[in-house]
Amino acid sequence: MQVNDILDKLVKGKLSVKDAQKMLSLHSIEYVEDLAKLDVGRDMRRGMPEVVYGENKTYSDLTKIVDAALKRKGSVIISRVNNEHVKKLQKFLRKKGSVTTSEKARTLVVSRKKVSNTKGNIGIITAGTSDIAVAEEARLMAEAMSCKVTANYDVGIAGIHRLFPILKVMVVNEVDAIIVVAGMEGALASVVSTMVDIPVIGVPTSVGYGFGSNGLAALASMLQSCTTGLAVMNIDNGIGAGALAGIIANRITRYKK
Repeated sequence: MQVNDILDKLVKGKLSVKDAQKMLSLHSIEYVEDLAKLDVGRDMRRGMPEVVYGENKTYSDLTKIVDAALKRKGSVIISRVNNEHVKKLQKFLRKKGSVTTSEKARTLVVSRKKVSNTKGNIGIITAGTSDIAVAEEARLMAEAMSCKVTANYDVGIAGIHRLFPILKVMVVNEVDAIIVVAGMEGALASVVSTMVDIPVIGVPTSVGYGFGSNGLAALASMLQSCTTGLAVMNIDNGIGAGALAGIIANRITRYKK
């Protein structure tokens, strides 16, 4: 259905304002020269910001895309930025709004308005220190979706006693979802999902070596888990995990009110 048809039906009373808004959001695409087609209605439909994948993009391309997105949206995430572009992008983005950066994750968030953690409540843990970059992607995504995040890193099964205190904190704080980021054999996700009545999102990372390296062993382990209530993302997909946890948590919060 074209925009004129939607507006015509709205004027004639054949379409509610809510339905018209939903349908119009599907037509909200911002063109940036020949570089990108931004989904500027994503926050309206799904409650999440535009995410620009920075790897293999030039600094010039990134600034054009982000600049166009910020004219229509309140916040933008730039993930997997090439190391040589991080500092320059920070300087450029500070002219546009407040900037949050995780250099470990090579990810930046720029917001034209203050983002408050007034919606969902999410927990994030990692098995090891080498998994933190992916966890930080998830944290920045969840926080950009107005979620409060409780994060604790390096609590894997090699020293499983480290896990229990933070799980207690997350249960007491009533987190709505827990993201578990783990490489090597990826066993931590299964362990956590057996211990809580909370949705668990496993993120295998490409940490590991030898047979099953590059995250394949961790991915296979999580997919083959005999525990229930465990969802599994693709290898190193911290952004996807943060988005899914944010959707779950924010929807729960909406129905609590």
